[in-house]
Amino acid sequence: MKQRLAGLNTRLRERWLEVILIIGLVGVFVWFGSVAYGFVPKPPPPPQFEGRTAYHHVLMQTQIGPRPTGSEANVRAGDYIIEKLRDQNWQVEVQPFIYRGIQGRNIIGKAGSGPLIIVGAHYDTRRRADNDPQRSKRTEPVLGANDGASGVGVLLELARSLDRNELKNEVWLTFFDAEDNGGLDGWEFIAGSQHMAQNLKTMPQAVIVVDMVGDADQQIYKERNSSPALQDRLWAIAAKLGYEKYFIPTYKHTMIDDHTPFLQKGILAADIIDFDYPYWHTTQDTADKVAATSLERVGRVLKAFLEASSTDADPR
Repeated sequence: MKQRLAGLNTRLRERWLEVILIIGLVGVFVWFGSVAYGFVPKPPPPPQFEGRTAYHHVLMQTQIGPRPTGSEANVRAGDYIIEKLRDQNWQVEVQPFIYRGIQGRNIIGKAGSGPLIIVGAHYDTRRRADNDPQRSKRTEPVLGANDGASGVGVLLELARSLDRNELKNEVWLTFFDAEDNGGLDGWEFIAGSQHMAQNLKTMPQAVIVVDMVGDADQQIYKERNSSPALQDRLWAIAAKLGYEKYFIPTYKHTMIDDHTPFLQKGILAADIIDFDYPYWHTTQDTADKVAATSLERVGRVLKAFLEASSTDADPR
């Protein structure tokens, strides 16, 4: 018996390489079999932009109430944005400013590296519903479910769903204050974005603004002041995703919006806006007019754009 064991040990020493190869092959077959039958956990799929989550952020903002610059509600809305960005491990920068004696603040969530792309939305709301069909309501504030909260909802869901491993750019998710009270009490529109553009220390490759994008009857036309090449890139992504009915590839409106100060500095910029919204600057701009599916379409277009390679994302 001892002689047999000694002989076996000798043969194993002489054929050690074959033994190792056999063991390795068995291990490979076992691993593939385990994956095929679900015994080894597969890596999780990349996160997807969810319209329902974006809509939840709309509801949370409207529950705060109207949020005009300088109000307690505006501060609470800004704090909510900061909290959600930090929950998703974005680096947060607050940019305070004074406009006509009122304290405002832009909020920036930063992630990634490479050429800078800014995606922005305003989070303030209009102090008076001067477009309301009922004259008696024109002194009441606007709740801003679509005009304000919808863009913020899209950006906050992007903060969760963007695949950081796919980013080839530094991305700033930027929440502008003091956008929505132009024409009231001597105010101009877009004060917050003007402040940011005037104080830029890094020149962005592109700026994309999302405004009033949650309308249940979504019709997003190309905006005439936007950079055509950047718009073409975004609308091509929308078409590829099957959204041609909602991202309509014709020009309609000419807007002064938060993209304007960046255009004035020679930066490529585009405004994604659905201005065919009958409740604009009225007391009827409420959450029931906003659809999660509308938010989802816009968010998935932006997600695809931001996760493209730096070369593809550069529309020049």
